[in-house]
Amino acid sequence: MPSTILIVTGLGNSGPEHWQTHWEQHYGYRRVEQHNWDEPVRADWVQTLDAAVATADPHVVLVAHSLACATIAHWAATTQHRIAGALLVAPADVDRPDFPLEVTGFRPMPLAPLPFPSIVVASTSDEYVTLARAQQFAEAWGSRLVNVGALGHINSETNLGLWPEGHALLMELMAR
Repeated sequence: MPSTILIVTGLGNSGPEHWQTHWEQHYGYRRVEQHNWDEPVRADWVQTLDAAVATADPHVVLVAHSLACATIAHWAATTQHRIAGALLVAPADVDRPDFPLEVTGFRPMPLAPLPFPSIVVASTSDEYVTLARAQQFAEAWGSRLVNVGALGHINSETNLGLWPEGHALLMELMAR
C-alpha cells in the first residue's frame, strides 16, 4: 500500500544540499513547514507535525533529522493519530548541557516506546549525540539502530546527496 512520506527537518531547516532536501525534490516527498526554524518551541513544532499528519493519508511515514527526532518522540506521546513508521536520523541529544539555548521545551528527551515501527540512524562521529546515547534512544523507543560509521551529523556537511543507503532504510521501513 502506498505511503505518504513527510520530511521533518531540524533546527534551522534542511538547506539545499541536505539529503532531506534532495529526497523532497527527487522523490516528491512533502516537507512539514514549521513556523520558526531558528528558535523552535516544542509545543509549536509538535502541533504543526500533528496537523501535517492529520491531513495526510493514514499510511504516513515520517523522515526526521536531528531535533525533529525529539519532536516526533514528544508528538508520539500526545497524539491520537497513527502512522506507519518513522526513520529517525541523527537524533540530537536535547538533554546535553551544551544544547542550544534558543531551543525551548524539548528536554527531557522522551524515552517511552514509540507506537509505530522505527529505525534510528546514528553516526560514530556525530557532534550532537554520542553513539551510546543514540543506542539508548533506540532501545527506549523500540527502534532498530543502524550505525552508519563516521558520517558526522548526517547533514549537508557530509555531502550525502540523495543518500541512497538512507533511502534503502526508508524502503525497508515501508515494507514492514
